[in-house]
Amino acid sequence: MKIAQKYSHLNGEEYLIVHHKKLYQEIRIVIESINADRFRTKVSKEIRKAGNTLLSPIELNQAINSEFNKLDWKESRYNYYITLNRELMEKSIRMTAKEQREFLIENGEKEPIYSYNQTDFVKDKIAVEVQFGKYAFVAFDLFVKHMLFYSGGVINLGIEILPTKKMQAQMSSGVAYYEGEVYNVMRQGRNSPPVPLLVLGIEP
Repeated sequence: MKIAQKYSHLNGEEYLIVHHKKLYQEIRIVIESINADRFRTKVSKEIRKAGNTLLSPIELNQAINSEFNKLDWKESRYNYYITLNRELMEKSIRMTAKEQREFLIENGEKEPIYSYNQTDFVKDKIAVEVQFGKYAFVAFDLFVKHMLFYSGGVINLGIEILPTKKMQAQMSSGVAYYEGEVYNVMRQGRNSPPVPLLVLGIEP
């Protein structure tokens, strides 16, 4: 496979090139190591694609995950406690989960609510999400997950890997695609979401 298109938000790619050129090369190596034709294993039952052999999102995801693991990219989990008090949230966001809980209780939150998010791969504070799922999953990655990890000091950059429209046409209906999701980011304005991102569109 190859990187066919890329979109840099808040200088995301520039940051990667200057500070983590080796990691950028690792991401390219992973993508280029995947032979998509090996994963044309899903026989469509949709009316418009009935009988066609499509790319399997699950098998593609597993193959890419395996290659990232070989290069020592690891899943990361960010634990935190919820408060609707903005001042307390801003003061506690970079604390550990334990420190957050103690801080919130000391400041009047009787029963802080525990929550967490996890991202596919993190290495040297660079996060990578590989997304062959529905539209809602990508929006959550771009506007919630990457931003939460960034504001919590866990990452400095979020990378989203998506199929291009050309590749998505060879998959089941409903899979998010690069062009549509980049349009959604651009439509929000230059500074939203307030986290450096690099969105990569891949295809066979």
